Amino acid sequence: MERAGREGAREAAPEARAGWGYPYSASPTNPMACAPPARHAGRMTMSPSLPDNDRPPPARFALDRWTWKEIAYLLANLPMAIVGFVYTVFLVGVGAGLSVTVIGLPLLVLGLGGARGLGRAERSRARRMLGVRVEEPSPMVRGRRDRGFFSWLWSGLKDPVGWRALLYSFIRLPWGVATFAVTLVSLFVLWPVLPYLARGLTNADRAMVRGLLSPSDELERRIAELESDRGVVVDTAAADLRRIERDLHDGAQARLVALAMGLGLAKEKLTDDPEAAARMVDEAHGEVKVALQELRDLARGIHPAVLTDRGLDAALSAIASRCTVPVTVSVQLPARPAEAIEGIAYFTVSELLQNVSKHSRATAASVDVWRSGDRLMLQVGDDGAGGARLDGGTGMAGLADRLGAVDGLFVLDSPEGGPTTVTAELPWRDRLAPGTERAGAA
Repeated sequence: MERAGREGAREAAPEARAGWGYPYSASPTNPMACAPPARHAGRMTMSPSLPDNDRPPPARFALDRWTWKEIAYLLANLPMAIVGFVYTVFLVGVGAGLSVTVIGLPLLVLGLGGARGLGRAERSRARRMLGVRVEEPSPMVRGRRDRGFFSWLWSGLKDPVGWRALLYSFIRLPWGVATFAVTLVSLFVLWPVLPYLARGLTNADRAMVRGLLSPSDELERRIAELESDRGVVVDTAAADLRRIERDLHDGAQARLVALAMGLGLAKEKLTDDPEAAARMVDEAHGEVKVALQELRDLARGIHPAVLTDRGLDAALSAIASRCTVPVTVSVQLPARPAEAIEGIAYFTVSELLQNVSKHSRATAASVDVWRSGDRLMLQVGDDGAGGARLDGGTGMAGLADRLGAVDGLFVLDSPEGGPTTVTAELPWRDRLAPGTERAGAA
């Protein structure tokens, strides 16, 4: 299996229409509520500092609302730490002990999913009681079809979010015991300085939550990816503009020039040889029809009318009807996505079906389109000979680059002997009402 583009589902950013006709602007948003990025030596990095409105008010002698929240958080550390520690020890012990059997590693993968749940609970507790602004990390990628047991196992075992949540739960037990004891004693003995003591202890808690449970490292990696993808957007858009210019110059334009010359000759023969002029006009009429068909084909390659008028279901069915291999199409969408996303999905499936016709030696193929959370999922499969590769000269690498440039995902599963399954993801954006975009611009 070969993977390219975006690793896992993420917050949908404004997309770029990369590589199919004309470019759309791409401006990745920052889902983290943290300090603005700073540039150093041409590379964007995330500042670890927090905005002022993420900091609690200064600690005071009076036990105000913030102080009581911090005290409650510190007292709740012990029961939460016990639950997390017991879960971690049990999971690691059972998973490692049974790793030599069939069920050991799958149990460990399932346990890592549970660790994600513990991390989610801790993030929620820190947000509500400490005012920490920490976003949820990317969810694990879920496919609609079974991509294979070992693929699922490997993806789960290398999940960094689950492992960091386990580490957080493991180190929290001694810290939870210490903070519980210090806070409880201070309530009766050191209460005059308790606000300052609670602030110092919860600042350490804030640092642990941000360090182990926040997606900041992942976000920084994504920013670097999107910076590099910006170049792909520009290059592919320029290449497609050159392709359109070449198609017009070599196709319809050349035919129209020949048509004008033919009509000029017919005009000269109109009085001397009407029959020859009539034949030349008939030939010109045929040339006009061919030129119109070429222009229709070119317009379909930019943005087909059936896609604009009737959506993905009808447009993909039209592609499937022209494929040399029988294709079944299933589109299950609650609504139409944004025009840019819909267009990219259409041309992705179109190019994949062309590969099926040219290279697969298949007898049947299928196209499935559905929405999963904030992602638009595409899956094209065939029962052909398999063996397709991203670097095999079939255009797969270009598709992967184009999808990656709009924060998408491209997964190719094509063992020798088949079958071949290509899964693509695109960020979902709701379709704007007609005229909304123009009104907003005005």
